[in-house]
Amino acid sequence: PLEGRSKDPHKLLLISFDGFRWDYDQDVDTPNMNIMARDGVKAKYMTPAFITITSPCHFTLLTGKYIENHGVIHNMYFNTTTGQKLSYHGTQGVSMWWDNGSLPIWITAQRQGLNTGSLFFPGGNATYRGENVNVKKVETSTHKWGNETEWRANVDTVMRWLTEQDLDFVALYFGEPDSTGHKFGPDSEERKQMVSQVDRTVGYIRKCVKDHGLEDKLNIIITADHGMRTVQKGPDEIVLNNIPNFSLFNDLQFHLVDYGPSGLLVPKEGNLEKVYNALKNAHPKLHVFKKEEVPARLHYSNNARITPLFLYGDPGYVIHGFAKFQFNKGEHGFDNDDIEMKTIFRAVGPSFKQDLVVEPFESVHVYALMCELLGIKPEPNDGSLDVTRNMLVEDSISDGFPASILHATIGLSAVLGVLLLSFIVATITISVKRHKKRKRAEKSLSTETIIEKF
Repeated sequence: PLEGRSKDPHKLLLISFDGFRWDYDQDVDTPNMNIMARDGVKAKYMTPAFITITSPCHFTLLTGKYIENHGVIHNMYFNTTTGQKLSYHGTQGVSMWWDNGSLPIWITAQRQGLNTGSLFFPGGNATYRGENVNVKKVETSTHKWGNETEWRANVDTVMRWLTEQDLDFVALYFGEPDSTGHKFGPDSEERKQMVSQVDRTVGYIRKCVKDHGLEDKLNIIITADHGMRTVQKGPDEIVLNNIPNFSLFNDLQFHLVDYGPSGLLVPKEGNLEKVYNALKNAHPKLHVFKKEEVPARLHYSNNARITPLFLYGDPGYVIHGFAKFQFNKGEHGFDNDDIEMKTIFRAVGPSFKQDLVVEPFESVHVYALMCELLGIKPEPNDGSLDVTRNMLVEDSISDGFPASILHATIGLSAVLGVLLLSFIVATITISVKRHKKRKRAEKSLSTETIIEKF
């Protein structure tokens, strides 16, 4: 965090509306989100981490790390040796999937004296190095995400956490408009209706903040994990079982496919080159990489959990295994360069400027911003506060500069001060010596004059 703060840090509420594509407010009237943008900061869009799916992208928000660096590489826990795979919900309680070297901001804040909470937020149900989130609410396996009455009840719960329990940081998750986008597609009327529900909820949140006297005490960030794209249907869909010279049964030890546009494969011993060569040019919409050859810009290679072969489809194309078992009309998980994978970032509160639109940035930078808002020292991460610093109100001169520049300025001033003091002392010393020498000379001359007179 920056040094020289003139005020105590404010509370922070992080809100995620899963699957809220960056342009969802452009074909729906969203008065409450518009008011929030006027009162705070709006990014043109935000680029999520790759792969663009829920748990990995949320953990990037919580840690400030690319997915290969925080290790939550998929929504599903899996074991390539036993073949075990767990669902999204089942994986939420598998601490070893989440706790693998990176601390989420909840634990970092708690270790520095703050109190935190999680309501349905991905990663909130895990234990990290023996520590849990202070206060949490976890959804059931059959949870329905679209109930607006429950949404308001959850907002009320968070308000109590922030006031009665005096929590400093809360992460609040809504599973929409993602679920509706999957089922009906991103261009559907149902999705538009869900965005209207999101907007009403934003209005309710801000009303509750005002009613609880938190307007001058609470910063709010509203964002999401990824966007949504219409799935391409037809004869050119990617079905691995239809590829010549390749067998899911015979050639692979493990596979995780039929989960959107990506695939993780472990060939049987000695089969890597055979499988790679069979798949790499098998379909014009299918990208096939050996782990070490995944493009560096995707940051999805340097982790032991990533399998020897990684596949992903062009935007709109999902990867089927044995047959066309995926029926979603909308999907995500595509290349994060795809404009339809971009998502939203909005922020409002006492620390944020008003009526400011900022250029697009990567989600990896949100963590450093949140640490700054909470006044805590961040864990090592892949982001930078410099990317989002222009959003913040400058409370003092020091707040307007990076800490590194501030420290350098102070250090340089100290050095210059020492040099100046040394110069003054040296100058005075030389002057004194010259003065004494001149006095001795004058005294000697006076003595010689007296002797000549005699």
